[in-house]
Amino acid sequence: MEDRQENSRVRESRALIWDVARKSGVSISTVSRVLNGRPDVSVATRDKVLAHVRDLGYNSHRHTHAIVRAPLQRIGVSIPNEEHFMGMLHGITDAVNKQKAQLSFCSRSSCCRPEPSLLERLQVEGMDAALLVLPKESDAELLELCHAGFPFVVIDPRTPLSDDIPTVTGANIGGARAATKHLLSLGHRRIGLLVGDTRWCMSIDRLAGYQAVMFATGLPHDPALIRESDFTLEGGYQAAMELLSLPERPTAIFAFSDDMAVGVLRAAAEQGLSVPRDLSVVGFDDARFASFVTPTLTTVHQPRYELGYTGVDVLFRNRAEARLDAIHTSLSTRLVVRQSTGPCPEYL
Repeated sequence: MEDRQENSRVRESRALIWDVARKSGVSISTVSRVLNGRPDVSVATRDKVLAHVRDLGYNSHRHTHAIVRAPLQRIGVSIPNEEHFMGMLHGITDAVNKQKAQLSFCSRSSCCRPEPSLLERLQVEGMDAALLVLPKESDAELLELCHAGFPFVVIDPRTPLSDDIPTVTGANIGGARAATKHLLSLGHRRIGLLVGDTRWCMSIDRLAGYQAVMFATGLPHDPALIRESDFTLEGGYQAAMELLSLPERPTAIFAFSDDMAVGVLRAAAEQGLSVPRDLSVVGFDDARFASFVTPTLTTVHQPRYELGYTGVDVLFRNRAEARLDAIHTSLSTRLVVRQSTGPCPEYL
């Protein structure tokens, strides 16, 4: 009797996807998979969910339409390191304020076991939409947001994602090409690379940019000059020490982050090498400290403020056009030449 009364109340208030999930005793993502005809759900679970869909009068098309048309009032942002991404956060904040919406930080983990899905966390926290910076969530979990009609944009994806997922990135390939051409123009041919995690999109793209220039100029690509690191000061230092200990060391090192590049500067100093007289160093990001270290760091400027601002713009533009089609936006990067690069030393 109580169940029938509750079902009646839910129908009168237009059932939502989480009503179906609660009645079925499954997660929201499971309901989404059932409604989208995904094969990775058992027959018993599928039948139970569909029975509650019918009983509650849930209309997935009406729900998606309502999501698309509803105003975005509370925007969640998930960001791994607020200090490191401060410029991006400023861009996000300015754009959200322009839209007269509210910005809130999303939780990145839960003490619950099993841990709720990203969709469940966002909905429990009352978010209308989300900006996900370097998200750790899998491609499958992000696709669940698409299938549920939840508005979101990924800024700087960590790993390669499905074409259905909207993204905003910096032009990593173009930035790496510019850095490599700069070093070649100075006469360097043995260029060491600190590539960061090779599973990450930024490492994949920056390596591709370097390789494209080397291939186009007909120069050999020496795998011995490549080291995988972790984008940190310590990782850059350790990797640079390895490269500078080679019998035929590089005359320049291109680090795929400014943190790693500063680690290279320390390693060079400990090896008695003067930068840029004995070794040229290029970073990537144009972090705030890049113009304060000695020597000042030649680096590729990432438009962090613009990445954050554009992420919000894409989010609201998708909503205004009443569709959730994927939009992939790449913002240009540029080389900033400072004191850490110079001509290839003639004695090598």
